[in-house]
Amino acid sequence: MAQSSIEWTEMTWNPTTGCTKVSSGCKFCYAEIMSRRLHAMGVEKYRDNFALRTHNDALEAPYSWKKSKIVFVNSMSDLFHPEVPLAFIKEVFRVMNDNPHHIFQVLTKRSERLLELSSEFRWTDNIWMGVSVENERVVNRISSLRKVEARIKFLSIEPLLGPLPHLNLEGIDWVIVGGESGPRCRPIKPIWVTDIQQQCMNQNVSFFFKQWGGRDKKKSGRILNGRTYDEMPRLKI
Repeated sequence: MAQSSIEWTEMTWNPTTGCTKVSSGCKFCYAEIMSRRLHAMGVEKYRDNFALRTHNDALEAPYSWKKSKIVFVNSMSDLFHPEVPLAFIKEVFRVMNDNPHHIFQVLTKRSERLLELSSEFRWTDNIWMGVSVENERVVNRISSLRKVEARIKFLSIEPLLGPLPHLNLEGIDWVIVGGESGPRCRPIKPIWVTDIQQQCMNQNVSFFFKQWGGRDKKKSGRILNGRTYDEMPRLKI
């Protein structure tokens, strides 16, 4: 677990690490790059680099956090990766159920497995469930998410790789948008972002603009329409 610089959360918690690429949004995966760095530094948790691994010792960490936290679950992995056993996912959910004073933000690209397994879990209100949607080829993930019993459902549209002019946001509470960053980042067009922001406003969905990205994401900033957008889901735990 660690304090996070990700704008829409407070800290990260990684009961699993490692992943495999599943769609175009994974091409320049930041978690894979970070895993290599941590592996080179000799960090034990990343001794197998980016291979999928579960970490039972991490399950106890949330019980030690005294103050309420907003927690991004598995920033370095995907909880619904096919190599993560159902029994372990249930253990992660047990921990989240046991700690209702924390908000846990779970994000996946494996929306089909999420939907397949969703009835196995207890969806307490502090578990926010999201899917990644980088372009129109994967908008079907939203349909799967809509059928899950999570009280708060969100989309991470990052990296935004193309226009999304016809988003059906029924049942969706929150949309995060961001451009890709790094030396080989793919471009983002402002019209794509403003169109999504307008769709969110029209459909009464909270909108969070994370970054323009680019080679120097700090320089590019996160100003849209002359302001920042830091909206969060309206339901409070």
